[in-house]
Amino acid sequence: MSKYWQGKAYSQPTEAELKQKADVSVRNAKKKGTVLEPVVIHGRAIAKSWWGSSWCENLERYADYENRLDRGKRYVRTGSVIDLKIEKGKLSARVQGTRRTPYKIEVRISPLSEEKCQAIIEKCGRKIQNLEELLKGSFPEELKELFSGQGGLFPTPKEIAFSCSCPDWALMCKHVAAVLYGVGARLDETPSLFFTLRGIEMERFIDVTIANRVEAMLANADQPSERIMDSADITALFGIS
Repeated sequence: MSKYWQGKAYSQPTEAELKQKADVSVRNAKKKGTVLEPVVIHGRAIAKSWWGSSWCENLERYADYENRLDRGKRYVRTGSVIDLKIEKGKLSARVQGTRRTPYKIEVRISPLSEEKCQAIIEKCGRKIQNLEELLKGSFPEELKELFSGQGGLFPTPKEIAFSCSCPDWALMCKHVAAVLYGVGARLDETPSLFFTLRGIEMERFIDVTIANRVEAMLANADQPSERIMDSADITALFGIS
């Protein structure tokens, strides 16, 4: 007797098949004059910089998506993310799948609240000196946790909404996972895109941090330093009578 679920078992496309289809889609897009921004992975590591690696690590904290993340890694490594554009609060992408036509993905990230951003700026204090230091991720270890830890600048699952044109019924399909990993690779190339995505004006972020530091210094300008020696201490130290 025939059964509803009987039939051909679904099989994943091989890496060679994905690469071949992706190449064809890229060539077709160029013929039509469509400008694509593909994600290119060199080696096995998806991201190497602090910003890129921290983005991927944050993604892997999403326990609800755990079973889809490995497939996403596979897709991004094969060059299946043939287009990824990062804008304020939004990712637009095309990912090559089993079908000839690439799937369209959109990911929206809730804007960062002013209160949350201001709280992080205040905690930065004198720890971040300039834009170059910030983009290199070479700031102090305690600030790295501030940026990427709970309540930091990296988005939580509740702040992310996504859609994909594929027929997969899962909450997060492998194509969306590939796009999110692609962000990590893109941050290796251009770390400032993280601030673009989170809706933060990076220059202003630094300016406000420095302004807060100067304000704190001026507020304490009239306070005598404990390191200043009075005349009696100087006399005792140098034996001056």
